[in-house]
Amino acid sequence: MTHRNYAIIGTGALGGFYGARLQKAGLEVNFLLRSDYELVKKQGLVIESPEGDFTLPQVRAYHEARKMPQCDVVIVALKTTQNHLLPKILPLLLKDNGVVLVLQNGLNAEPQIAKIVGAERVIGGLCFLCSYKVRPGYICHLDYGTITLGEYGQDYKPLGITDRLHEIAKDFKRANIPIEMSEDLLLSRWKKLVWNIPYNGLSVILNARTDELMANSNTLTLVEEIMAEVIAAAKSCDRIIPDSFISDMLEHTHKMKPYRTSMKIDYDESRPLEVEAIFGNPMRVAQQAGVKLPQIEVLYRMLKFVDAQRQEAERTRRLLGVQ
Repeated sequence: MTHRNYAIIGTGALGGFYGARLQKAGLEVNFLLRSDYELVKKQGLVIESPEGDFTLPQVRAYHEARKMPQCDVVIVALKTTQNHLLPKILPLLLKDNGVVLVLQNGLNAEPQIAKIVGAERVIGGLCFLCSYKVRPGYICHLDYGTITLGEYGQDYKPLGITDRLHEIAKDFKRANIPIEMSEDLLLSRWKKLVWNIPYNGLSVILNARTDELMANSNTLTLVEEIMAEVIAAAKSCDRIIPDSFISDMLEHTHKMKPYRTSMKIDYDESRPLEVEAIFGNPMRVAQQAGVKLPQIEVLYRMLKFVDAQRQEAERTRRLLGVQ
């Protein structure tokens, strides 16, 4: 029986799902919530899943980080658009020998967090999960759920697989969460971007689910071309992804249940989009190495436009008091 305790920063479709699984397996999990706090404090969390529905009638719910206990593992499951909050939160929650597990999309979240807690206390995690929040305290898991864990070394220096990765992996496996471990976190991040960049971007710009993008020959070609650009960007960082990886990702997506991507959900809910983390940071890294990514740059510019428009409309709505 482990004595590690966990904190979840960001109890949404991802953090809520994994945190609930960990608690169900008997681990101590402390959830930091904002708008959902009152309801979750009273009613707990509900998880609907093809692997089995379950309810946690009581959870350790907190509205303020300063009231939470310090933890061995602090899981950052916020959208990267909220990372400006972390300098005030992480120092309050982390034990002296604790680690931060970054379950976020995109590139370069770990270096930001390393500036707050130190590189030696940061672990990266790549989640291949299809889930969404139905309403406060109610999460629907559709498919998949694997997490790839990797140690963060300064400037993404590969550190191999450590004992603490194995220990944390034991907790997740105990919660029936599939775990893979990576010797090279940066390579794993680029591999995740091979999927994230085309599907997240195109789903917003074209107002389409994954199955709709796969069913049309034009968008399928576009997906493949964008994936090839991501592979070229990874190569500019000396990370080699074989071209066959594209076929693997397409096959996975063909088999996937119809899915509205996380970025499309954010757009539909008028939340800020993770444009910089998923598109801007990889694009700039490649450009600095002299590699141009024309398709990705077009996506980036279009997403910046629609995100700005949507956020301006949301600000106007709030000023006018429109429900």
